Order: sequence, then C-alpha cells, then structure tokens
Amino acid sequence: MLTSVPADTQANILKAQTLRGRPPSSHLVPYRNIRHLLENRAMESPDKVFLIHYDKDGHREEITYAELNTRINQTANVLLRLGVKRGDRVATIGYNHSDTVIIYFACWKIGAAVAPQNVAEDDRRIAFILRNSEAVVCLVREEYLERAETIIHGTDEGLGAANVRQIIQVGGAKQPQYDRLQDLFTPQTSLDAPDETTLDDESLLVYTSGTTGAPKGVVLTQYHMLVDAYGISAAQGLTGNQRTMAVLPIHHVNGTIVTLVTPLFIGGSAVLNRAYSSHHFWERIATEKVNMVSVVPTLLQFCCEYADEQAAKGESIFGPNISREDLSHFRHLTCGAGTLAVQLAKRFENQFGFKILHGYGLSETTCYSCFLPIELDWQTHQHWMQDYGYPSIGVPISTNEMAIFDASGNGQELGPGERGEICIRGHNVMKYYYQRPDANTETFKFGWFRSGDEGFFEVDDKGRHFFFITGRLKELINRGGVKFSPFDIEEILLQIPGVKVGLAVAFENDYYGEEVGAYVVLQEGATLTEATILSYCREKMSFEKSPKVVVFGTEIPVTTTGKYQRLKLRDLFTQWKSVQFKK
Repeated sequence: MLTSVPADTQANILKAQTLRGRPPSSHLVPYRNIRHLLENRAMESPDKVFLIHYDKDGHREEITYAELNTRINQTANVLLRLGVKRGDRVATIGYNHSDTVIIYFACWKIGAAVAPQNVAEDDRRIAFILRNSEAVVCLVREEYLERAETIIHGTDEGLGAANVRQIIQVGGAKQPQYDRLQDLFTPQTSLDAPDETTLDDESLLVYTSGTTGAPKGVVLTQYHMLVDAYGISAAQGLTGNQRTMAVLPIHHVNGTIVTLVTPLFIGGSAVLNRAYSSHHFWERIATEKVNMVSVVPTLLQFCCEYADEQAAKGESIFGPNISREDLSHFRHLTCGAGTLAVQLAKRFENQFGFKILHGYGLSETTCYSCFLPIELDWQTHQHWMQDYGYPSIGVPISTNEMAIFDASGNGQELGPGERGEICIRGHNVMKYYYQRPDANTETFKFGWFRSGDEGFFEVDDKGRHFFFITGRLKELINRGGVKFSPFDIEEILLQIPGVKVGLAVAFENDYYGEEVGAYVVLQEGATLTEATILSYCREKMSFEKSPKVVVFGTEIPVTTTGKYQRLKLRDLFTQWKSVQFKK
C-alpha cells in the first residue's frame, strides 16, 4: 500500500493504473523482474551484441548479452558492499555511456531505484533532488566530481545533501579522495544476492522538468518499465532482430525506456551515442544497420538544416558517401517530448522520405502512451500528420487508455473534436509523485492521470481515436478570458519565409491580463522586420490571436529533451505590460 498517500487518493491512483478492468497486479509481461529478463537473455543469446557505445571521440565499444550480465553483476556486487539495499535510491551524475547503462541495470538487479541527474540543471536544483530522493550513494563521472562535491557537501543556501553517504567516481583517472567504481570490482561474475526483487520494486525516480516550483519526483517500478517496453515494441512492430539507436539523454525516460529497456525486452540491440550529432546521425544509422531511432522535434530541425548544407555543397543530404540505399534497413523515427509543428514534419518527411512515427507520453506514464499506427500507408499517414492543424500523436498503445476530459477537472469526458485535458489510465501510469500529497490528489482527482496538456481526438473509419496535443494548459494564452493555444500561432509563424523558430509567448498586460508576443529566431541571412511578421500573422489570424510585438533572439530555451520553455521568455516582454494594443 502507498502508506504516504491518503486512502481516497490511493483508490483514485489504483483506478488510473487499471487497464480496461484489469488491475496492475495482473501483469502483462512474463518476467518476475528485470534480473529474470537479463539472465534469460544472457543464457539464450550470450554472444549476441546488446549494446554498441560511441563515446564523445567516436571510439566504438561492443557489449554482448553475456558480457553485459557479467559487468552488471560486478557493479551490483560493489553496490551491495557499499551498503546499498533493496529499496534504496542510487543517484547518478553523468551522461550517455556504457558505464551508466551498467549502473542502471545493476541497481535494478538488486532492487534499488536509480535517481539520474541532469547535469544541465543548476546546482541547487540537483541538490534538492538528491535530498528529496533520499539517495544513499551518488555515482559521478570523473569530469563532474568537483561539482558533485559542491552540490552534496556545499554549505551555501540550497546546497547540501547529507543523506548521500558516499560519492563514487566513475571512469577517468583515479582521484585520490574518491573510490573509483572500476577499482572495486572483483573477479566474481555471479551476483552475490538472492533473487528477491519483484516487478513492484521501485526502479526509477525521475523529476519533472517544469520551469516553476520545486520539481516533482515521479516514482516508476520495474513493471512500469517492462510493460511500457512491451506496449512500445508492439505498437512499432519491433522484434529481436532489430536495432534501436539512442541520441537522447538516458537521464530521461525517453532515452532509457525506448532505446535501452525496449531492445532488452525484445532481445534486440541498441546503439548508444554520447549525444546527437548531425554529422554522425545518418552515418551511424547506415553503419550499424539501425532500424529505429527516437528523436525530438529540435533534432528533426537539425537534420533538415544539415541536409540543406549538404545539398548546397552538391553532396548527399545524408552526409558524405551515404546514399539512400545505405539506409534500406531503416524503418522510421519516433518523435515525441517537444512540440512538433506541421510545417517541420512535412519538411522532414518530404526531404528524407522516412515516416515520423509521432507519439506522446510523459515521465508519469513511464514514457510513450500513443503512436501513429505503423501500418498506415503514406497518404493516410500524411492525412493524420497534416490535415488537422497539428500532427496527430496517434492512438493509445495496448497498455493504456486515453480520453479527453473537461480541463476544469470536473471529470466530464468530452467527445470528438472537443478540446480538453488529455488523460491516461493503464498499467504504465506511475506509482505516485514522491512526497507530494497535494500533487497526487489533484493529478488523480477522478481516477485518471491528468496530463496538464490540452488536446482533442478524431475518429477514423475503423473507430480508432486519433489524439492531438494543442499545448500545455499552463501555457495557453488567456487574453481577456479567451484562450489561445501557442501551437496555433506558431504554425503561422513557421510559414513565414526566413523564420527558423517562432514561439508564441503569453506576457502580462494591464488591459487583457495576458497578451500575445512572438519570440523569433531568424534563419541565417534573413532580414525580416517586426512589421513584416505582424502583418503576415494578421492576414492569417484575428487581431486578438495575432502577436502584438516581436522580440528577436538567437537562443532558444529548451529542456534536454527538446521541449520549448516559453515561460522563460515572458520577461523579455515586460516593457509592453502597460500598453493597450489596438487594431
């Protein structure tokens, strides 16, 4: 039982975790725990490559299932000797690396949960997360040891995490004041612990990336990870002879679940990159025979810009010496996390000829909750990507249900075409927010998980519900009581020749409460003026909905998973707070 959660909220959470009457205790996967799955794979396919890792210098490393299991056992034994127990939390400060993957699975094998840290966050935010997660040990890449010392043992306001008993160095040259993980290994290759872990053991404690307020800790279990991997692989037709590629950070659920846990679940392989690189993206897909890669919209933009540069030089849009025939094995890209504009989706698919399997999900639903069906023909796919003003995020995967409810939270379910809050229930819905009874009560108010995202659905001739996201409810622009989605306005901004990125921003205004502003990043060489942009928008939209002012910039505030952070731009418009804009 969730003893820290009131009984009525517990009941609502259980409803939100129930799938078409099937409770979460009635498992949909055949494994006892992640250890069971790992050891099965190591026994069945010991010589099959599971992980191909490229470091920042392009050095390539291969790890077979048998080698993976051995290295996981060695790391797990170290954790046990450090006093890490089943139910403990282990923090990591690092980046995409084979060592990080091994640490994650070692924690899961002994029933500990991982609390991965995003190094792009500020020190005080990381310190808060370390304290809130109650992590007992922090494993830190050598490059971040000095910073970790400040975060964990610092005495300035907001710093410090006394619950962290020890900092363990990972990789790099041995630093004298720290134990280095690799030096603590013994020759023993079996796990020195009984197999007591269950699917209900906590596995991940990830924190929301909201721009305001304290981050909320999302608690996921081993079952959440495996059942979402099951739903993802079924929706995409992924099988054990296929290979995924990770270019997104694995401190986030997208990188972890889609491109690590899912290939393990199906008995496939994964290619892990330190980070996205336009120069290496298609090259590695071609070289490693990758079948699927998970991206965010900003990476699609980078791909298109790189292709334009290549074409201008008279070379292949995929990169030097890479032809379309070299990519004959590649199937599709999945895309979620950020705002995907129709114009960008159309540009990418027309330019490269590969489908974007657009989808949607949140950390609170483990990862993906829906995708465009993979079997759609090109014409039908384009219909759902382009004809409704937003690219469809598709239909629910088999492990959850979706619906649209009145955004006020009154529990009224809405019909086709009606905008409201996207809500989800199923076996991949999180355990709860850690130590946040207020958030749990509101989020599970009527027995569904409330996403905070606005959307709608339409029905196809087979009766399937195709969902769309139109914006974050908190980011809707409330001008004099009339609400506008920033997505709608941004679609128009992106139609203007010379606009690279256009974001609609709600800024404080004395006359209407909020007004509409536009933050614009121009393409190289473009000479657009504010007057030109405003005039174009007012030809396409009503005066009320159109931006009233334009702020030009070069930096785009995004999270590490590519989500635009519009709220961080509000202060750029403060000088227009007292201005009344008239037609």
